[in-house]
Amino acid sequence: MHVVKELWDYREMTANLVKRDLKSRYQGSVLGFFWMFLNPLLQLAVYTVVFSTIMKMGIERFYLFMFVAFVPWLFFSTCLSSGTTVIFAQQDMVKKIYFPREVLPLAFTASQFVNMLLSFLVIFAVVAASGVKMNPVALLWLAPVMLIEFVLALGTTLLVSALSVYFRDLEHIMGILSMAWMYLTPVIYPVEMVPEKYVHLLYVNPMTSITVAYRQILYYADVPDAATLLHAAACASAVFLLGFAVFHRLKRSFAEEL
Repeated sequence: MHVVKELWDYREMTANLVKRDLKSRYQGSVLGFFWMFLNPLLQLAVYTVVFSTIMKMGIERFYLFMFVAFVPWLFFSTCLSSGTTVIFAQQDMVKKIYFPREVLPLAFTASQFVNMLLSFLVIFAVVAASGVKMNPVALLWLAPVMLIEFVLALGTTLLVSALSVYFRDLEHIMGILSMAWMYLTPVIYPVEMVPEKYVHLLYVNPMTSITVAYRQILYYADVPDAATLLHAAACASAVFLLGFAVFHRLKRSFAEEL
């Protein structure tokens, strides 16, 4: 509760860091914030060509099937791989002034989350253009699913940002792990394609339940399964508690290690 109170007291600092990150990300580029929408669209185009033309998946409206899962995956993947640099990027602040160190991973995760929310404008446009009728009742469940993913991403960022201060190679390891993790998550294929004896292993991955929930809402226009949401919430909570505990233990020596 002490940490929560401190984070509330430093909420203005967190908000300023989020704003600064969003402004600086595309500063100097010709297209600016447009890259926020163009980046997932270009990646979607590549995967769609590969898996709809060369390696045919046989899935109706495959571009939509993948897109509704791909944008949330990009959010988590960025937190997993780039979260390792969170403390290093602000090491001067860490060394010179006092503030709750949790502000840094929180601001980074929030910035990536805002990026995902803006990308969802593109998702809704693609869904509308595809002719799929959105289910208003199902859409009400989108906010809880996003919240669950945010908790998972924040826990992941807390964990990797703290460990990377002591283990510098983690940045490169997480980049490779992120690429492998995507193929262990049903982003470009349905769960039904996985042999039945391995399905339970697939759900060990916390992003599986979250991906399935997004797809149920936006592709199938259906209310997500309660068991799927409970599993996703349990996994996200476990990762968050682990990340918070590790960060809280290691943050005391950040300044000495940087």
